[in-house]
Amino acid sequence: MAGLGLLGWLFAGSTGRAARPDSAEGTGLKAAVVAHYADLMQAEYDDALALAGQLQTNIEIMLARPSAEHLAAARTAWIRCRTPYSQSEVGRFYGGPMDGIEGYINAWPIDENYLDYTVGMPDVGIINEVRAFPVISSEVLLGANEREGAKTVSTGFHAIEFLLWGQDLYADGPGRREYTDYVDGPTGPGRTAARRRQYLHLLAELLVNQLRTVALEWAPNNPHNYRARLLAQDPDAALTAIITGLGNLGSAELYGERLLVPYTTRSQENEESCFSDTTHLDLLNNELGFQNICEGGYQRADGTTLSGPGLLALLEPGEPRLAKALRARVAAAVVAVRAIPAPFDQAMLGRDQDRGRVAIKRALGALQAQTAALVQAGDKLGWHVNLK
Repeated sequence: MAGLGLLGWLFAGSTGRAARPDSAEGTGLKAAVVAHYADLMQAEYDDALALAGQLQTNIEIMLARPSAEHLAAARTAWIRCRTPYSQSEVGRFYGGPMDGIEGYINAWPIDENYLDYTVGMPDVGIINEVRAFPVISSEVLLGANEREGAKTVSTGFHAIEFLLWGQDLYADGPGRREYTDYVDGPTGPGRTAARRRQYLHLLAELLVNQLRTVALEWAPNNPHNYRARLLAQDPDAALTAIITGLGNLGSAELYGERLLVPYTTRSQENEESCFSDTTHLDLLNNELGFQNICEGGYQRADGTTLSGPGLLALLEPGEPRLAKALRARVAAAVVAVRAIPAPFDQAMLGRDQDRGRVAIKRALGALQAQTAALVQAGDKLGWHVNLK
């Protein structure tokens, strides 16, 4: 991506010219920031897991008694679960517990034909190709995930999204899959409704199990999990990992893959949550996750707030101007990303002077400024971080 190589060079070339706070007080503050980071990640994954459990419950109700009301409830539960999960994505890109399993949880874009019928192709996908997939089981779905390429996604949030919403063929809203797709019938989607019910049932179960696996790696009082290993590291090594996650989420992922690519291509296939038309929420919550780590705060799913020392606490004693600049640029990026109008698939279309594309362009600029401020922070604090 244009611009990303320069940002990576800036981090990789960090010289650490500023004096590092090697006093006992400075080392204690670093350890406190790392410990609070672990608390933030634990809270975000615990919330995502709890809401995934609610999603599973709503899906099971819908599968047992298909109706428009139950389908709508399952869709609402999916959207709610995405909020803490998207904020937790700042915990990727440095070899943490999410990195090895993320492809099963949040891979996208999706080739819809790999999963189920699409317009003009009623007999395609794992659900309808009975000879190729005589049994739909967890093992089959896990084995099929990305087996034939990056877009052959068979598990995770976006596979569930497609089975709840269907193709988004509409400019004025998301996909319009009918609940009757889950009702047995002699013709149409009803012919494979039982297989569709089994598939969605397994997807919800897998999502809960996989999020539980990650959440347990952040649980306290376990001397053998990732949290314990992170806290046992030298604080500078741990903070290097943390800022690596921040930098890669904000630049290569959010700026590059999730904004610049769809802005440049104007292709709906390159937006994340294209079936539900909730990409704008993914983008915002990714950026809020960035802000959480900088500021040390997180609003939990139950409305309570978790607060403590964030990365800015390390800058404020010796570099108050830099801390102020980073805080301002992060806040500006939140405002700019929030201003992208929904639905995102319409905002990215049209002329460059149209409202949606202007908003995306401003968000891109704000994210670049945010990353530049983070580069300065890494330089002053002496951390050497390579971006993708």
